[in-house]
Amino acid sequence: MTKTHGLTLVECPRDAMQGIKTFIPTAVKIQYLTTLLRQGFDVLDCGSFVNPESIPQMADTAEVIQAISEVETNTELLVIVANERGALRAVAYPKIKYLGFPLSVSETFQKRNTNASREEAFRRLARIQDIAVASGKEVVAYLSMAFGNPYGDEWSSKEVAEWASKIASLGIRIISLSDTVGTANAEQLGDLFSEIHDRLPHVEVGVHLHAKPNEWLAKVEAAYNHGCRRFDAALGGFGGCPMAKDDLVGNIPSEGAFSWLSQQEPAGLTMKIQWDELRLLAQETYTFGTY
Repeated sequence: MTKTHGLTLVECPRDAMQGIKTFIPTAVKIQYLTTLLRQGFDVLDCGSFVNPESIPQMADTAEVIQAISEVETNTELLVIVANERGALRAVAYPKIKYLGFPLSVSETFQKRNTNASREEAFRRLARIQDIAVASGKEVVAYLSMAFGNPYGDEWSSKEVAEWASKIASLGIRIISLSDTVGTANAEQLGDLFSEIHDRLPHVEVGVHLHAKPNEWLAKVEAAYNHGCRRFDAALGGFGGCPMAKDDLVGNIPSEGAFSWLSQQEPAGLTMKIQWDELRLLAQETYTFGTY
């Protein structure tokens, strides 16, 4: 796959794996991620430096990163961190470029996800940004529950835009709007993306979407048509948020989304991936355990 500068394609095996209850052997993860690094994705979301008691599946991230750092690739590595300790661990690896941090529009989800209020999480984010800048890394801020939440917390597009502006005020230049529980419709997605993109033209605004199998295309198309050029996805649509009320809600399938996106770019994004083979490998990897 040859990159066209207009798109940033983020493959997310970390999001696909983290909810699997049975531990996937470290060697299997390394083999799978090594294969993904040779496909030409722009970014690989490959692990997280968080409390292993919270996400046991990611307890071996350090060992995995050490191994895949030997792979020759143009794909950049991204890991999720939840606090300064995780950030300091991540920046010790030269091959990691991006530190992802989840900041939720929903106060309830923020407390459940990182054991902190939104304001506390924002202060953590500021300190993580300082660590990243000092280490030559970049922060990707994931604005979780950007399209609503299942807890009854108040939501408005104005509040989402205000949080995005606060994040940008820290010097963070990549913000990904997360449809955490897959509730966004195409119109809402397009309107919110446009509002934030217009307010923050100096920021790369992306989307991390979850959807039912028959709904992903409408969401991807709406985001693209409103100017989005950074997309997260996972092979086979595996993963997604365990808080989603519908078990059918998963990640956007890479084989569908990235193939569709390749057809929209005037310069032509040449896809040389054997998607059926890669999807089968993803299924074999993820079915070592059970969600």
